[in-house]
Amino acid sequence: MPETLFNLGNLLAMAGWAVLIAGLAVRPFRSRSVTLVRLTAAIVFGAAYIGLMIMGRDAFTNGGYSSLAQVKALFANDFALTAGWLHYLAFDLFVGAWIVEDSAERRVNGWLIVPCLGLTFMFGPAGLLLYVVLRAFGSKVA
Repeated sequence: MPETLFNLGNLLAMAGWAVLIAGLAVRPFRSRSVTLVRLTAAIVFGAAYIGLMIMGRDAFTNGGYSSLAQVKALFANDFALTAGWLHYLAFDLFVGAWIVEDSAERRVNGWLIVPCLGLTFMFGPAGLLLYVVLRAFGSKVA
């Protein structure tokens, strides 16, 4: 079951990123793309996360969040590991949706946002950092 949810989560995340990029390309769809991705990240990934953490609750016998050794023990459980992966997917998608929404409000060229989204998809905080830097110089770049 964790493997199936892992694969479904990856597919859903890829669809979410495609929706965000489509929102950049089709301006009237932009706000709906952001809303759709936010709801998906919150509801679908959130529900799957909670379910996986409940099914993997035994991992908390030796695992936890207080030390690297505890986190390693926690993620030795496939349910908790998959929940952790879905956590990453959901939060990166949520950040991507914020980037799209914020860039629209600031009238940043959508083509400049695509690399930020790609980097956020692959390396979360690095994509956010790129967008924040772009945003700081947005009026000069866009």
